[in-house]
Amino acid sequence: MTPATIFSIHLLLGYVPWLLCFGAYIWPSLRLMDRVEAQRAIATLHSFRFFGLAFLVPGVVGPNLPADFAVFAAYGDFATGLLAMLALLGVRRPSIFWPSVAAFNLVGIVDLVGDYYHGTVLHLPEQAGQLGAAYAIPIIYVPLLMITHVAALYLLARPQPKTEPGADNRKASGLSSLRSPSSVR
Repeated sequence: MTPATIFSIHLLLGYVPWLLCFGAYIWPSLRLMDRVEAQRAIATLHSFRFFGLAFLVPGVVGPNLPADFAVFAAYGDFATGLLAMLALLGVRRPSIFWPSVAAFNLVGIVDLVGDYYHGTVLHLPEQAGQLGAAYAIPIIYVPLLMITHVAALYLLARPQPKTEPGADNRKASGLSSLRSPSSVR
């Protein structure tokens, strides 16, 4: 098997365990969370995207990694991470939080789709060894990022349930409005 074939298999199969994990453990929890808390959890994950700047560090990546790929990937991740951090910092101010949530998700999706595009056009699979230590980013990290962007946009777009009478009183008294099926009995 060629390195390009192995890289392509890694890219594809990187989604499988994350989709299984997401479907079994993460999505059921996110769906039940308060919409702010769900977006906050997703923003926390994406706040680590500053790590994408590693694509610009010599020694972490090979000297022949296509610059068009490295620069776009690095700064797209960096911008997404900063916007996610802004959302987290502005969580108590809806006028900052919600636009930041929308922005980091839109910028993040454009970044990831752009990375796939650049990787294809620049024949990245044939040069996968140039990713060096950053090889794990597109294989392990990117699938989770894409899945959570899609989930975040779904959660943003879905209609919000009507609040039941007295829900504000329960929240104010410190009681969680989220109950597991076993605690409702």
